[in-house]
Amino acid sequence: MTPLLEVHGLTTEFTSDKEIVKAVNDASFTVVRGRTLGIVGESGSGKSVTSLSVMRLISTPPGRISSGRVLFHEKSGAVTDLLALPEETMRTYRGNRIAMIFQEPMTSLNPVFTCGDQIVEAIRLHQNVGKDEARRRTLDLLKEVKLPRPESMMTSYPHQLSGGQKQRVMIAMAMSCNPDLLIADEPTTALDVTVQATILDLMRQLQKNHHMSMMFITHDLGVIAEIADDVIVMYKGRIVEHGTIQQIFENPQHPYTKGLLACRPRLDKKLKILPTVRDFMDETDDGTITERSHDNVDAVVHQLEFTPAEIQERNEHLASTQPLLDVKDLEVHFPIKSGMFGKTTGFVKAVDCITFNVKPGETLGLVGESGCGKTTAGRAILRLVEPTGGNVIFDGKDVGSLQQASLKTLRRDFQIIFQDPYSSLNPRLSVGSTILEVLKVHGIGANEKDRKDQVLYLLDKVNLLPRHFNNYAHEFSGGQRQRICIARALALKPKLLICDESVSALDVSVQAQVLNLLVALRDEFKLTYIFISHDLSVVKFISDRIAVMNAGKIVEMGTANEIYASPMQDYTRGLIDAIPLGTLEAIQKRITERSAA
Repeated sequence: MTPLLEVHGLTTEFTSDKEIVKAVNDASFTVVRGRTLGIVGESGSGKSVTSLSVMRLISTPPGRISSGRVLFHEKSGAVTDLLALPEETMRTYRGNRIAMIFQEPMTSLNPVFTCGDQIVEAIRLHQNVGKDEARRRTLDLLKEVKLPRPESMMTSYPHQLSGGQKQRVMIAMAMSCNPDLLIADEPTTALDVTVQATILDLMRQLQKNHHMSMMFITHDLGVIAEIADDVIVMYKGRIVEHGTIQQIFENPQHPYTKGLLACRPRLDKKLKILPTVRDFMDETDDGTITERSHDNVDAVVHQLEFTPAEIQERNEHLASTQPLLDVKDLEVHFPIKSGMFGKTTGFVKAVDCITFNVKPGETLGLVGESGCGKTTAGRAILRLVEPTGGNVIFDGKDVGSLQQASLKTLRRDFQIIFQDPYSSLNPRLSVGSTILEVLKVHGIGANEKDRKDQVLYLLDKVNLLPRHFNNYAHEFSGGQRQRICIARALALKPKLLICDESVSALDVSVQAQVLNLLVALRDEFKLTYIFISHDLSVVKFISDRIAVMNAGKIVEMGTANEIYASPMQDYTRGLIDAIPLGTLEAIQKRITERSAA
């Protein structure tokens, strides 16, 4: 196999007032011509910094590439060390020979230029063509990445496109100069599973058509299984394991790799809690890693599995209880206004006559693609969005008929955890003040000391430390910020929690920890959940029943096992089929198909 890119001893450091952090520590790997190298690891493992180092996009200061070589093999046989090139020469490689798709397309696209103009600019910057020829190539690229109405997309601005469409524009821009190597940094992380599946299919097809190599970066080994040929696993800047995709999944050697494989929610089993990385490894203060469990992944998962009798017993118990929440014919219609006087010409039926109930202690999963109405339904139940029809009966009270004072009192009993923890936390308040504010507004606690003790108790319950009381939101990781939001929601001792995509932006390992925490808190505090997500595997793990939404309506409802085992609707089957399986059978099938092609 012919190498395209060889990385030897790459070390990238970031300097702060207190220390020097080696974000990439002596990394060596090879990208083979025509193959896809998957780089997998948690946030902070160094995978994105590795790709930025290859592109020489590290900001100096505080970062610098302190050592190593990045060898690019030309088709002529010549070998070029990219780290030794003058910046002006490196620009001829960057974007032209090596292209990159960044994680968040909205921040990578210029909001004041049309999508077409931005691709035209990239083509004209690297290739000696006129404006008309660049526009023709841009239109061809938009067609190749299967964007609807490509002529219209040429003149559209980024904010007018969906997340999946913006990512296709980024792919078109990266492909504009027919690169030898495409680096994709978490290109599907924030997307629905169905959109993610189409993007992965598109990237596989483009790689085949253009005979290019890829570096695909993600935290999810399930996604890696769908697209990669070879894999390196990174942990705290070091490569801890490498091999072909089949070797990694069939016989993982490092305990960290085993943990990443195990913490993905399973579709074929109903688990009490998810395994985490810490079930497989311990780490000492000096960074030494020891293997905690010598069992394989399946053996550990089997120990945590519900028996059929336990599942049946829980379902029968829930079926015999009276509902805590009863939603009847709920509607949320948004008017479409046009003309000088804002005349209403129609309505967007975001939620269209849905009916369901939730039992005390139950978790109801609300699942569907972006735009199906699930988030609007959750907010309408709490009257954060005013319903335009229907009834919401919570604990015997009609929520829709309550005045603001009565609604404020009732809101102590139902709370919401939002999708993005960072934007839902006040950056000017410390963690302690954020939760104290909730207690003060509702007059809970005899005095300031009593309230502070309650906050410290809540921080302990979500596995945060007392010293975190005085820290601010920006000082925490994504998973820690979500724990803060959970603690704030628990402060009023609610009966019902609505979790709105509360783990969708997290690494699979952190996602497993937060899901386990939600399960433990549900059992300890007798909580009832409505769990909103686009990912049916996550919903299946945590839910007793699942309601599937499409175009504002509930199209299917049943127990978690029923929905997965025998879905009645094509839409539900599409959601299930879009989930990356990450099984040896699926990997072997893809390898066989690729070899045949």
